[in-house]
Amino acid sequence: MKKLALISVSDKSKIVEFAKSLNELNYTILATGNTAKQLKGSGIDVTEISSHTNSPEIFDGRVKTLHPKIFGGILFRRDNEEDQKQAEQNGILPIDIVCVNLYPFVKTAENPSSSLDDIIENIDIGGPSLIRASAKNYKFVSILTNPNQYDPFLEELRKDEVSESTRKNLAVAAFSHTANYDTYISNYLEKKFEIEPTHIRINFPKEKVLRYGENPHQQAALYGKFGEYFEVFHGKEISYNNILDLLAAVELVEELGENSCTIIKHQNPAGAATGSDPFDAYTKALKCDPVSAFGGIVTFTNTVDEQLATKLNEIFLEIICAPGYTEGALKVLAKKRDRRLLRQLKSVREDKITFRNIPGGVIAQDADRLTLIEEQLKVATNKKPTDKELEDLKFAWIVAKHTKSNSIVFVKDKVTLGVGAGQMSRLDSAKIAYLKSQEHGLDLKNSVAASDAFFPFPDTLLEIIKYGATSVIQPGGSVRDSEVIEAANQNNISMVFTGIRHFKH
Repeated sequence: MKKLALISVSDKSKIVEFAKSLNELNYTILATGNTAKQLKGSGIDVTEISSHTNSPEIFDGRVKTLHPKIFGGILFRRDNEEDQKQAEQNGILPIDIVCVNLYPFVKTAENPSSSLDDIIENIDIGGPSLIRASAKNYKFVSILTNPNQYDPFLEELRKDEVSESTRKNLAVAAFSHTANYDTYISNYLEKKFEIEPTHIRINFPKEKVLRYGENPHQQAALYGKFGEYFEVFHGKEISYNNILDLLAAVELVEELGENSCTIIKHQNPAGAATGSDPFDAYTKALKCDPVSAFGGIVTFTNTVDEQLATKLNEIFLEIICAPGYTEGALKVLAKKRDRRLLRQLKSVREDKITFRNIPGGVIAQDADRLTLIEEQLKVATNKKPTDKELEDLKFAWIVAKHTKSNSIVFVKDKVTLGVGAGQMSRLDSAKIAYLKSQEHGLDLKNSVAASDAFFPFPDTLLEIIKYGATSVIQPGGSVRDSEVIEAANQNNISMVFTGIRHFKH
């Protein structure tokens, strides 16, 4: 009996070599339109599917493989007498190898010049059906959906038998291939047609296995397209905790803007500053908490030069991340073999939804991308902030937004002087921020302070005033706002209400 292999691929990488090898192993190649044309042009003996089925391709190729001789050849059970009998009666030959990948829907949809008609035409119909049929009948059929599978598969095929284990692995990969494809189509069309989502569909490919998770006893892996956002080009393998801290650092530094630096430890700022240049920004950020900065994550919005690289090498840092590095900087930074160097390739602020696991599912929310609009700020006190104080207030507000609740942040000249993060009491956060500033010899006199949420009582505000702050920014909205405002007026400080809360749990 003929040995048949069906090939219909959009991604034609390595397909000529693969088909030649199948020919050499005495397989007859069945192929569709463009695939058949390319294989024939490369001197490979090919039978077009329309010849095999005696049915033409119709509707501009929309229908070409949907035929009983194709799906029967894939799906019939070789060890079932009735299936064998029906196959013989209907002239159906077994197709033992199917090599299919799908129309480039993702590439077409992401191309801004594509029309909706172009995108719809790139929704594959026959391809997913062929893949699913082959994967369903994995006991007898090998389904290949990725050019990376060709060589190891051929190596096994040349030994006269493809193991059931290999066919199972190929089947699972095949179902994953179509699942990812359908997920992208569903998500795209929901957005395009403005239809309220009914499901959360997450289907990211595994990018790499991580050494471990938050702790050595936890397994972990990285899924998705992290490599499109960051290039890790030097140092030890990046870890689970590194990734979480890195994202916290980059999200903050992006919002602070040009010539900014953030130093992050356990997803909280150990220092942040905007300076005249990256060196100035790092030097100022480091002063906030040089002890916590040890082993931290440092990120920049601008290129790292040799002078800054020399400064960075003075302490141990887990990660340095910037959009670029001068040649001289790389020579200096490469002296630290284990420290990770990353190049940021694009903004991380593109994601609009965030997820967290809960028992039985996930909770989802819009990402906190809301920014202050200066015209909407409300001065709640008799005294107004100066222009300089207002600039520092806005800076402090951004840092507080990216600090675990409850957060209190002291700032002066767009430099953090003290950060209190993640305490059960906002009053404790204020005290910790003050103690940190004293530990590192920083003066809070004439500073400003930010709170991520309103003051339920005047006590935290009074504590902040005692430490030297002359202006405060907070959301407002407490039932005791009047008491808090009165306390501010009695102490002759300015206070601004944002009307926005930025809890971060």
